[in-house]
Amino acid sequence: MRRGHRLDASLVIAGVRLEDEGRYRCELINGIEDESVAMTLRLEGVVFPYQPSRGRYQFNYYEAKQACEEQDGRLATYAQLYQAWTEGLDWCNAGWLLEGSVRYPVLTARAPCGGRGRPGIRSYGPRDRKRDRYDAFCFTSALSGHVFFVPGRLSLSEAHAACRRRGAMVAKVGHLYAAWKFSGLDQCDGGWLADGSVRFPITTPRPRCGGLPDPGVRSFGFPRPQQADYGTYCYSE
Repeated sequence: MRRGHRLDASLVIAGVRLEDEGRYRCELINGIEDESVAMTLRLEGVVFPYQPSRGRYQFNYYEAKQACEEQDGRLATYAQLYQAWTEGLDWCNAGWLLEGSVRYPVLTARAPCGGRGRPGIRSYGPRDRKRDRYDAFCFTSALSGHVFFVPGRLSLSEAHAACRRRGAMVAKVGHLYAAWKFSGLDQCDGGWLADGSVRFPITTPRPRCGGLPDPGVRSFGFPRPQQADYGTYCYSE
């Protein structure tokens, strides 16, 4: 607690983590008088869809939760997915959310993506957390470190070595999305990430750089780890 003057108290939350988002109630008791206030802590962040190298619809709920944590994130909430949809996220694969529901965001309704109904957040409703398998929608927030690109024609093992030589580690998927969202990282070169995927971030779309009209993180999927055709994205604190 931090007192600005005799009748003031401020709640200071330091070292905020992704799981700290939520509603808080602060109660001040001063003798026989008390006062309380409720507040909601919302983190500014980015939602990204995630699937493993094995392909789509491989995760049960607990595996999806672990996968997001391994990529420097956590499962997104419905509110976070809705916010991402209002900001342009359009994704045709269903994914787990933190509450245990399965949904996907559609901006442009189309036949292969749930039919030609209205745009919105399509829902599969609550599913069996152990048996049912889908992708994941992960959420991450601003970085404490920074992401940088190392050019070259590297295999995945060479990418790890290149980052270590620079006092860094191969970036995770969440690191790259956060760098794209909050630091404006724009690099028209595919680079290895820690999960074995190859991706690159684009903030200013242009010809011969991903071929899509909107900003985003592009993916080359999961090449063979021995394939020495890419640079790497490193992350350092």
